[in-house]
Amino acid sequence: MAPKKEDPNSKIVAQNRRARFDFFLTETFEAGIALRGTEVKSLRDGKGNIQESYAEAKNGEVWLINAYIPEYQSKMPFGHEERRPRKLLLHKREITKMSDAMNKKGFTLVPIKLYFNERGIAKLELAIAEGKKKGDKREAVKARDWQRDKARILRDFG
Repeated sequence: MAPKKEDPNSKIVAQNRRARFDFFLTETFEAGIALRGTEVKSLRDGKGNIQESYAEAKNGEVWLINAYIPEYQSKMPFGHEERRPRKLLLHKREITKMSDAMNKKGFTLVPIKLYFNERGIAKLELAIAEGKKKGDKREAVKARDWQRDKARILRDFG
């Protein structure tokens, strides 16, 4: 699978920045989301949070659990539940790949970012991830600090 270029027309609504620190991301997928009208309007306003959310594969379907999309502020009589499970739209082979990975010990499905693509459709970038241990996190911090210091040294003396 070739790496995708970032599209300048896509609008990122929510990002899970902590995911790359807490998990080893092995494979990413792009999924559509089954949303209600007020949820789409709320996301277009830039509101939404996927920090504490995760995805779960059950009965041949994948669900986004605990994603926060606030109610749209209008006089509409029908709203939506803010943290309801939302169905993710994926191909069957992607779903089987995800459920096989979930059956392995220590793997989970982590949402990376929620955005609108160039056609204006809400998409979720999802990754199969393995949890990092404390030592792995320390190593990541050391590597990041060293890269920052190295860049500073090269800039000042190079």
